[in-house]
Amino acid sequence: MKLLANCGIVYVVNLNNQNRVLILVIGDILAYLFSLILTLTVRYGEIPTRTLLISHLPSFSILFILFLIVIFSAGLYNKQSTFFRGKIQSLLLKAQIINIFVGIAFFYIAPVSITPKANLAIFFIISTAVLFLWRIVMFPVFGSSRAQPAILIGNNDDIQDLYDEVNSNMRYSLFFKDRVNSSQSHESLASLISEKLQLSKATIIVADLRDKSIESIMPFLYSQAFSGKQIIDASKLYEAIFDRIPLAMIGEKWFVENAGLAMGERRVFDFVKRFMDIMIALTLGIVSLLLYPFLCILIRLEDGGTAFIKQKRIGRRNKQIDIIKFRSMTSNDCGSYIANGGKTQLRVTRIGKFIRLMRLDELPQLWSVIKGDQSLIGPRPELPDLVKIYEKEIPYYHVRHLVKPGLSGWAQIYHHAHPHHAVAVGDTRDKLSYDLYYVKNRSPFLDIRIAFQTAKALLSRQGV
Repeated sequence: MKLLANCGIVYVVNLNNQNRVLILVIGDILAYLFSLILTLTVRYGEIPTRTLLISHLPSFSILFILFLIVIFSAGLYNKQSTFFRGKIQSLLLKAQIINIFVGIAFFYIAPVSITPKANLAIFFIISTAVLFLWRIVMFPVFGSSRAQPAILIGNNDDIQDLYDEVNSNMRYSLFFKDRVNSSQSHESLASLISEKLQLSKATIIVADLRDKSIESIMPFLYSQAFSGKQIIDASKLYEAIFDRIPLAMIGEKWFVENAGLAMGERRVFDFVKRFMDIMIALTLGIVSLLLYPFLCILIRLEDGGTAFIKQKRIGRRNKQIDIIKFRSMTSNDCGSYIANGGKTQLRVTRIGKFIRLMRLDELPQLWSVIKGDQSLIGPRPELPDLVKIYEKEIPYYHVRHLVKPGLSGWAQIYHHAHPHHAVAVGDTRDKLSYDLYYVKNRSPFLDIRIAFQTAKALLSRQGV
């Protein structure tokens, strides 16, 4: 539990997922270590001596680290997959299959002083069984906590999504006994909340604290906090659960609180990020040059058109930037379809489908990263004409331009209804909620997580 004080109200934000992730990591390490002990026991017919175990630990410890990276990349530490057994089984099996190839490559390529190749097959069979036992049977016992009764107060779509998500899953440490619509006078609202608290015996109040009606009953909530009730800001709970910002529950105050962090208070992070951008983009850019002749030939062979296209996009602080891509459509209208009511005669070419799926069309943008117009990780840059529309239709859309746009981002990983070649206000509003989450929470850890998830998507041919 993390306590946040603001204007005399105590907000209690449930961050128990961090504890669960820590338990998972420790449990996975112990599972692999126990699997190694069982492997040596099976292999040599007796419990391994300390000398035998220590002789295997250096090489297997490196493997354990590689295995944890694969498990992390598979999303097995994400809160969305932590408690869904069917999803865990599928992800864990895929991760173990990848780990088999990682283990084979390690022991046949890396120089090691011992030759435990015969032990490897035994280890993977045992470790798979042990991991499934730990993840499916044991962890639900260690990671579970008794859910506390709560009531939810608010009146918007995000409040409804929060109510449905919490009450449809047993993985959270609270459940909503009732919901109160905030669209009424403050006298009636305070009276109704008191009645619901008494009937439900709820110990937690989750409220949209930026709702004008709820702001009018702050003295009442203040008294409830001092009588022992826990008051949770609905927007913070929503963010912790969905990994996105609830657009219906933020206002100018949210912008003031988070704009400074995006515009310069993370100077060390920005310096490190820029250094890593240059080093990684330069390396990938040079290596990718080997693919340029083949892609150019394939693109030109299909319809005889140019291999590259150049477009204007909106970068950091609304500055226009140029991006270059391998052409994946029959032509390049530079966004003119927007003025035509979102209609276009262009279509994706056959080779275009492939290079889009593998994200090869984005390779020339690595030079844009080196130049400094883009970053490897950040919100995707949008066409200027679309930005003009979205800034009028979607509140706070301009906030995403406080940071550099990127080749991949939080929205590309978790928002699956990406609008393409059309004006899509609804989908873009949802996408913005993920972009704002990145703007607020950007960090080296988050960038690494996005990078691993992007690599996973590309390797599984899902595209991002």
